[in-house]
Amino acid sequence: MKKTPQNSIVVYQSKTGAIEFKEDLKGETIWGSLQQIADLFDTNKSGISRHIKNIFESGELDEGSTVAKNATVQMEGSRTIKRTIEVYNLDVVLSVGYRVNSIKATLFRKWATRTLREHITQGYTINKKRISQNLNQFLKAVDDVKLLLPSNNSVDTKELMDLIATFAKTWLSLEAYDSAKFPEKGLSKDEVLFTAEELTGAISTLRKELLSKKEATELFANERSHHGVHGIVGNIFQSFGGEDLYSTVEEKAAHLLYFMVKDHPFTDGNKRSGAFAFIWYLQKSGLLNPLHITPETLTTLTLLIAESPAKEKDRMIGLVLLLLRK
Repeated sequence: MKKTPQNSIVVYQSKTGAIEFKEDLKGETIWGSLQQIADLFDTNKSGISRHIKNIFESGELDEGSTVAKNATVQMEGSRTIKRTIEVYNLDVVLSVGYRVNSIKATLFRKWATRTLREHITQGYTINKKRISQNLNQFLKAVDDVKLLLPSNNSVDTKELMDLIATFAKTWLSLEAYDSAKFPEKGLSKDEVLFTAEELTGAISTLRKELLSKKEATELFANERSHHGVHGIVGNIFQSFGGEDLYSTVEEKAAHLLYFMVKDHPFTDGNKRSGAFAFIWYLQKSGLLNPLHITPETLTTLTLLIAESPAKEKDRMIGLVLLLLRK
């Protein structure tokens, strides 16, 4: 039997049934004790022990290559006790998961079947959570794999790798959207102030341009009341106890877009005016990056905010902050 490092990795099961790791995986496998495996699948150690015995007796796995020794130190009263326990690698953990009868084991099997189906039908599987924690390494690995592809291989394979690399940050953003895990703060404190008059002047220039191209009517960007844009700008720069409510440029920009679109300060053209105000302020603050906020991205973002229910405000703001952080 082999020896394993002292600092063994802790394994747990997510809500979807997937097996996750508490730390980054350093080697090619993980090692878990009987107790850890029992906790993973919510059952007792004796049941896990019986399953492992059957796995080895049936020849499903080789005991010599899947079991190792791990030294542990425990305090019992005032005494320090050193013990050596057996730990089992990932192959054993997976095999046990297909044998245990518990709710957690059922969740695991559903996840495993879904993952296997994805691998067979698509030719690859991706753990978005782990890649999001190591994005740079992932993109480098994609480049390395592309170099290893034979020259006579199907061009579709390389195109697929290019596609994964190009849109890696996009689907990571979608993962954040699905799980509502967004940044709550921006990064840029060096803000550039502006007045409501400056903003309405800029929108007026946009209005004239659109009218000259016959891309808007006379109703475009006509304020419902004099306080519409003034109120929004006041909200953006409001403070409490001497501290700005929105402390960074990104937060102010995100809320400017949201309020302009959702508060309808104009009789017509609120979405276009809101999108313009957003990029106008980012440009004014030196934060407009056309590679991140493309016209297509801005259009989609504006429409998403326009159609979103009020209860989704925090999610919409978080999505904007996530895009500005790239």
